[in-house]
Amino acid sequence: MNSNDVEWLSDQESETWMNVWSFHVWLPSRLEAQLKRDAGISHYDYFALMQLWKAPQHTLRMSELAAASDMTLSHLSRVITRLEKQEFVRRLPDPSDGRSTLAELTSEGLALFEQAAPGHVSEVRRLIFDNLEPEEQRHFSDAMSKIVAAMDSGERRPQR
Repeated sequence: MNSNDVEWLSDQESETWMNVWSFHVWLPSRLEAQLKRDAGISHYDYFALMQLWKAPQHTLRMSELAAASDMTLSHLSRVITRLEKQEFVRRLPDPSDGRSTLAELTSEGLALFEQAAPGHVSEVRRLIFDNLEPEEQRHFSDAMSKIVAAMDSGERRPQR
């Protein structure tokens, strides 16, 4: 494809793209900094803990946790190993399928998540939702859902 075949971005699209880029760059670093400062964990740690917190009996198969956390299984394994060393999570064989491994939130992990969640939620609210009117929040959610769906490579994603 050469430059003559490209449908270049309009001024509005270019401005939107630059805002998406800035959002993509600054939001994770700010959320990471807040979680490190307040709870001593990474954003990936928090997201895995949150998915386990939401799960029945605070337990999920590793493959389900990876999908729910938008992480590859190998990345999730590194996250769980780190959390396991700190006794926030434990791995167990799946009694219904010997080939699968379960991740379970420990009481220490539950306490950590419950300590970390209020500050994280407040930071998300401050950085995103406090800057949008309710109608804008609905439009933002709809737009982000469409973008995420377009990026989905066909793998089943959990409902958010």
